[in-house]
Amino acid sequence: MPVALAAQLREGTKKSHTMAENTGFVSCFLKGVVDKSTYRKLIADLYFVYSAMEDEISRLSNEDHPVVKFIGFQELYRRETLEQDLAFYFGENWINVLEASSSAKAYGERIRHVANIQPELLVGHHYTRYIGDLSGGQILKRIAQKAMNINGNNGLRFYEFDQISDQKQFKLRYSEILDSLPIDQQMADLIIEEANLAFKYNMDMFKELEGNLIAVIGKLLFSFLTSRSRRGSTENM
Repeated sequence: MPVALAAQLREGTKKSHTMAENTGFVSCFLKGVVDKSTYRKLIADLYFVYSAMEDEISRLSNEDHPVVKFIGFQELYRRETLEQDLAFYFGENWINVLEASSSAKAYGERIRHVANIQPELLVGHHYTRYIGDLSGGQILKRIAQKAMNINGNNGLRFYEFDQISDQKQFKLRYSEILDSLPIDQQMADLIIEEANLAFKYNMDMFKELEGNLIAVIGKLLFSFLTSRSRRGSTENM
């Protein structure tokens, strides 16, 4: 008998969700402290994560996996939008200069691992990333647009879900599908555990990005203080 997975996932990942939002990188992002150098590292990392996710979900859906086939929503897929953003930040030769962080590599490897040993666990990863992107995407897009002084959507396609006209209705449908998946409570518990692990992988990526962001902020602060010092010296002459 199917279990009420949607509500269990929401409740079971609340603590992880809060912890992820309180990481230094996300806190800075939400306050509008983000630069193009750090942001492009973020989408480079996400490209490796989503490539792994979409490769495996597409493969398993094509193989008619009894659980994974129900979450194979191509309208959620992010790889194509990430490719457009990467071309904007790195140039048309982006694929040859792209490099994933160690945390992004670990994240992608975990996705491919569970896809091969226990594919049902992909539901936890799918929920954590896609529904999070869909829910907060427009807010993050506006913050990034303002912080990086970007006009239009170029470089921010990742946040555009053009094939989903009614996000509220889509999320209701998604919850209904989660609740109707042919799994038992034991598997539901494992999926929730995996979703929490997905949040940890995301936090690991954010922590690596924090180092880059701190370095950028440090350079800006040094530049500001140096400039101020020079102005002060000039004024005292």
